[in-house]
Amino acid sequence: MENELVALSNELVQAVEQAGRAVVAVNARPRFASSGVVWRPGIVVTAEHAIRRRDEIGITLPDGRTTSATLAGRDAGTDIAVLKLAENGTPPATFGSPETLKPGQVVLAIGRSPDSGVNATMGIMSAVGGPWRSWRGGQIDRYLRLDLTLYPASSGGAVVDTAGRVLGISTSALSRIAGLAVPASTVNRVLDELLRTGHVSRGYLGLGLHPVALPDGSTGMIVLSAEPDGPAARAGVLIGDILVALAGQPVHDTDDIQTALDGDSVGKPIAARVVRGGQVIEQDITIGERPRRED
Repeated sequence: MENELVALSNELVQAVEQAGRAVVAVNARPRFASSGVVWRPGIVVTAEHAIRRRDEIGITLPDGRTTSATLAGRDAGTDIAVLKLAENGTPPATFGSPETLKPGQVVLAIGRSPDSGVNATMGIMSAVGGPWRSWRGGQIDRYLRLDLTLYPASSGGAVVDTAGRVLGISTSALSRIAGLAVPASTVNRVLDELLRTGHVSRGYLGLGLHPVALPDGSTGMIVLSAEPDGPAARAGVLIGDILVALAGQPVHDTDDIQTALDGDSVGKPIAARVVRGGQVIEQDITIGERPRRED
């Protein structure tokens, strides 16, 4: 038994050492740093919520040297920010397969502190689910809930398997009940768009909506407010209208609407069916781009 524990301990040490070679400390907020992963040569991925300034971002590299980075783009919806390193000498991470993850699988969260160096916590993947949308509106490819401790400096660090292969990045900002892993597939998709445009586009109707029961027992979304120059208002949607379908699909709640308003929909017309005064009306709405917050 003792030999088995020693072997397990040694394997975990090796996993942390391997993953730690691509994990950096990110100094972009007051009081304490966060962590990031060298995802591609010269590119660091970290947690968006830990980036509090655009300029003077300091990076502590795995070998202890410090350098600077510039913010290439950020997306609050998926809690992903992309930084470009001033120097390009740190090899990127080695990746595993989050698609094969199962509940109960042992995982590690790897971070880095400018003071204490690499740090690690161990736990399990407590829940694994399919695609979901965060409360911030971002589409995440898989729901990966962690049962381990995420210290403040760990956000944006690597979530790895017992071989030290990166499965995603850790975040404490997308759930109130536990830390989550943003899977590598989501990171890659968002990373590509942030490097290309600096932001992630999301569709926008300019409506304030609330679910309401209809006489036939189904549910629609009643328009409580409409931005005067918003996409829906320009198409003729009025306060009091009940939105019942978009692109031919029933609309019961905000998730149904967000599903229809992905980034590819911006600038394109979408067929909307509304009930007004008991009459069904078909309208085409040209989807706008959701306004972005100022960094």
